[in-house]
Parts: sequence; structure tokens; C-alpha cells
Amino acid sequence: MLIVDAHLDLAYNAIEHGRDLTQPLTAVRDAEKGQSRNGIATVTLPELQKGGVGLVFGTIFVMPASSPLAGIGTQVGYKDAAGAHRQGMRQLDYYHKLADEQENVRLVTNLSSLEEVTQSFADEANHLLGIVPLMEGADPIRQPEEAEMWYERGLRLVGLAWDDTRYASGAWRGSRHGLTKEGHQLLAVMANLGFILDLTHMSEKASLEALESYPGTMVATHSNARSLVPGERQLNDTQIRLLAERGGVMGVVLSSSFLKQGHRRGERKELVTLDHVMAHIDHICQLTGSAAHVGIGSDFDGGFGAADIPWEIDSAADLVKIEDKLRERGYTENDIVNIMGGNWLTMLRRIFPA
Repeated sequence: MLIVDAHLDLAYNAIEHGRDLTQPLTAVRDAEKGQSRNGIATVTLPELQKGGVGLVFGTIFVMPASSPLAGIGTQVGYKDAAGAHRQGMRQLDYYHKLADEQENVRLVTNLSSLEEVTQSFADEANHLLGIVPLMEGADPIRQPEEAEMWYERGLRLVGLAWDDTRYASGAWRGSRHGLTKEGHQLLAVMANLGFILDLTHMSEKASLEALESYPGTMVATHSNARSLVPGERQLNDTQIRLLAERGGVMGVVLSSSFLKQGHRRGERKELVTLDHVMAHIDHICQLTGSAAHVGIGSDFDGGFGAADIPWEIDSAADLVKIEDKLRERGYTENDIVNIMGGNWLTMLRRIFPA
């Protein structure tokens, strides 16, 4: 079974935290010896392939200097659009370099490259790993018209906000603001180009405005259910229903603090299990009436490591355990295939150019 993970900060971890993602996970962990400020590593390319992950959405993530988290890597956060652009382009270059230099890696930007990856899973010995570029926070796009250049370079998904950006308010600060004038302009350009809009991290107001106005495909690559874990960073039932009505898919995050209400980073790992993951998947399926709108968006190594993910999981190679848990819960084989990756593939096949 080809597994899809819709949110991994691969380039950020490689560039900002100095992780050689082409190495085995044991080598990365040995090199860091538990000293990384990003937690114990869970993701490398060999580890993804070991677990049957065939496609990931690889982020372009740059942090504003105003964020309290700025400076945790090797660079300070960006202070202006030029700085955001420079850092973001460096990460996109990283994905191009991986695809050029790693025999088993493909940059997935159209139907032919997508099908090359999926068809490789018919051969047990030669699985490919596809990377779909996703921008998390749109400030690297210096003006709306520049989105066309990013599209030509392979970017396929854009989330307007991580923190507040000049395009939209983010969810972290509890903002009551929505899309800006430039945000509406960027959405118009994105729709014409065929971009997928990622609602994750946008304020509730901004996401509802986008759900009403954006004519293109929308997803939430890494968001959980707010009814189970309160906070604007999660999606409420109205947002989930509207996203499903628009044919969107929602990726469940595997950070323990996003899975169990009140859980804090550093608490005992065994307090959060795959049953908490199932609770979010069950809720989304029950709310939308089917298993067609949920998938995985682990966000592994996105500010947390192996100590802060469910008890049964140590690395990306363990994502397959979600499949086993779904089977225990009585999900049909077809639903399991779709949740583990098929829903993301269906969405990409629907909108990708030939």
C-alpha cells in the first residue's frame, strides 16, 4: 500500500537543523545525540521508504523574525518579503537538488510524475519517493503576480498563513482578522494557475472567507478536530463540513499535543496512543458521512520529535501501524486504502496538469 504524508518539513530540517535526510535515521540520531532543539529525529528518506511512504508534501517553511520561535535553527527569521523569498527559494532549490541527485526521488508536479511514483509500487523492490512542494505561509511570494514563477518552479500548494502574513491572519495569535486585500489578490492568481489552497494555520475568519470565495481546490494538510482538542489551530465542525463539501481532504497531525486535550510537550509519551489518532479520524468520517475526506498529515519533526508522538510510533516507518489500527476499528479495506493515501492521490489526479 502506498502511504501519503501530506505535511513534512524536509527542507527546513535539512537546511535549518543540518540533518542529512539521505542518511539512515540511526545515523542522524547518532550525529545529534539527543541535542537537536527540534527533538529526536523521526524522518529521513530511507525511513520513509522503509515504511512504505511513497508520496509526501514537502514544505517550504520560513519563520518570521517576530515569532517567539525564530532563531531555533541556523538562521534568524525573515524580516521582510525579500528575506522570506530568499529563504523560501533556497528550500525549493533543496527539493530540486534531491530529485536531481537521488535516484529514487521524484519532484511530483503533474500527472505523469505522480503516476510514475504510484506505478513504482507495483514493483516491490523499486519504490520511488515523490515530493509535492507546499508553501506553509505565503510571505516568500513577494507580490501576488509572482505566484506564477513559483508555480513554474514546481510549487503546487500554498497556505496563506503560518503566523500572520501580509496575505492572511494566522490561527496562533487568536486573531479576529481574515484575508487582506493582497490575500484576495493572491487567491485570484492562484485560482487561475491551478494552485491548491491549504487552509491549515489560517485564522478561522480567514479560512471561512477562503472557503466562500476560492474557486479552486482546498485542503487542510495538517489539522485536527477542534471538538476534541480546543483551539483555533484546529478545525471546528463547520470548517470540516465546508471543506468536505468542496471535495477537500484533511490530514490528521500526529503531534501528541494536537491529539489529546491538555497534553503538553515533554509529558510521558505513553499518555497519547493511536486510539487518540483514531478518535480524530472517526470524528471527521462521522461528521462528513464518509472516509473520503481524511488522510495523514503527520508534521513529523515540525517542532517536535519522537518523544512527542503517539506511544506506538517511533519514526515515519511506523505510519503503517495506523493501517492496522483502522482495520481493528472495522474500517473497510477500501476506506483504509483511501485514508492511508488514496484520498490525497484522488485529489491530486483531479487537478494536476497532464
